[in-house]
Amino acid sequence: MNAKGGVGKSTLVLAMAETFSAKFAKNVLVIDADAQASVSLMLLSAGNLHRLQLDGMTIVDLLVTNVLNKMPVDWPSFVVSGVSDVDEARTVYLIPSDMQLTLFEREVAKQGQLVQLRSSVGALLGRMREMFDIILIDCAPGLSVLTESLLREADFHLAPANPDHVSAYALEVLAHFKGLNPEMGFAEYLGVLINMKGADAEDADNMRLLAENADNRCFAQAIPRTSALQHASKFNSAERSYATKYPGESGEALELACREILDRLGEANAAHQASALPAASVAPASK
Repeated sequence: MNAKGGVGKSTLVLAMAETFSAKFAKNVLVIDADAQASVSLMLLSAGNLHRLQLDGMTIVDLLVTNVLNKMPVDWPSFVVSGVSDVDEARTVYLIPSDMQLTLFEREVAKQGQLVQLRSSVGALLGRMREMFDIILIDCAPGLSVLTESLLREADFHLAPANPDHVSAYALEVLAHFKGLNPEMGFAEYLGVLINMKGADAEDADNMRLLAENADNRCFAQAIPRTSALQHASKFNSAERSYATKYPGESGEALELACREILDRLGEANAAHQASALPAASVAPASK
């Protein structure tokens, strides 16, 4: 999540999902929580996505049933398998989105159902954790009611940022928001992943400034701006290999970044387990 649009969140979610699946053998669920449904269109053909939207099989229909209608929901029936056009990424799954998500959020606010929304999101994520190794949630820019619920109920959040001043300021806005109402909880911060890094001196200077701020916890590996990554967002009806979709520098950077993410997740989980251990009582040595 980044409060600024245009930082490449959806393309990054797509590339990370396919990398975690193809290179690390992870079962990955992508939740499209952006009304633009960008990552849904990257993982499905437009025709298949439209059919799912007409059939009422998107995140909107799931949340309307569970939050507004207060009915139990068979969430696995909303999970689409066989997505992605990468032939090695057969363990990527998707809960697609729909532009009517903004209407759902409006109704949640109108009916005062914010507490119910967060409770439903938390319960759903709890059940999803049991079935998937990694859940990637593509959030809309800005702080909608759904995005806030997800940020408070997810385990971790990662901030993609371009090497520019506006992205850096958007990180400050997000940090300020996180500091509000700490008693409500918030996802643990994994750090900033620089996306669409160029080769010019200005990008290098901005990257240095972002990295110098220890609070950003910048990942060592940045994702370069390449034509391959720009074209990766276009779903291909014919399957292709991972190396074809993410050749050379693009694939190498994605694999290193995903490895860094897994390392940080491992460190965080180890720290959580250690902090949960009861304090050991030490008896004095007998003389």
